[in-house]
Amino acid sequence: MGLVGNYTYFGVAKETVAFASDWPLVLACGIIGGGVGAMFSLLALKALRRIRRWNALQPLWRTLVVASICGLAVAAIGIASNGLTFGTGYAQARGAIEGMPLPAFFSAEKFAAGLLSMVSGIPGGIFAPSLAVGAGLGSTLGLILSAATGTAALLGMAGYFAGVVQAPMTAFVIILEMTGNHDNVIALMCAAMLGYGTARLVSREPLYHALSRVFIAEAIRRRRAGVDALAGS
Repeated sequence: MGLVGNYTYFGVAKETVAFASDWPLVLACGIIGGGVGAMFSLLALKALRRIRRWNALQPLWRTLVVASICGLAVAAIGIASNGLTFGTGYAQARGAIEGMPLPAFFSAEKFAAGLLSMVSGIPGGIFAPSLAVGAGLGSTLGLILSAATGTAALLGMAGYFAGVVQAPMTAFVIILEMTGNHDNVIALMCAAMLGYGTARLVSREPLYHALSRVFIAEAIRRRRAGVDALAGS
């Protein structure tokens, strides 16, 4: 930053939330975004648990079957969306923040592609795709409520991401720093807290906490297996 200046990942959001006219948008993005984000977390965790149990009988072949099916499904969604769902969704999210509305079904398509990518067993990412889904959801809500696309995308990102990870402070601070507009801090905080509160009603288990328990359990299992093998020898 000292050499080349500050860099905002999603560009600079120029629009500011007007509290009198944009409160319905803040409420909608927070509540709906948080609920949809919690559904992503809930579906992903349930699918991962079932897939792990199913893979346990034949780990190699069944893992390959799951990954292949998920890959084909992601490819089909990408083709149906004219390639919009391929990748992290950075270009689409940045375009929405800069005022370009996204197609109405983009958020649903990206949601499905992200869920399939996660349960496939191939390391990918949650952060950037979640922001893209949130931007698409906010863009659609903005069109419904006749609000500015950039503002709606920002609020949708805050509500949805807070719903996925159930970490509202992380959600609004990251989005705030990535867009360089500190005038929207109150609105982003409200959308993130509404998203978090709604998510807690849908799923009591935060996504990252649940995933960390899986890694810990696997580490304990391997450690016990190593101790048993050592004792047997």
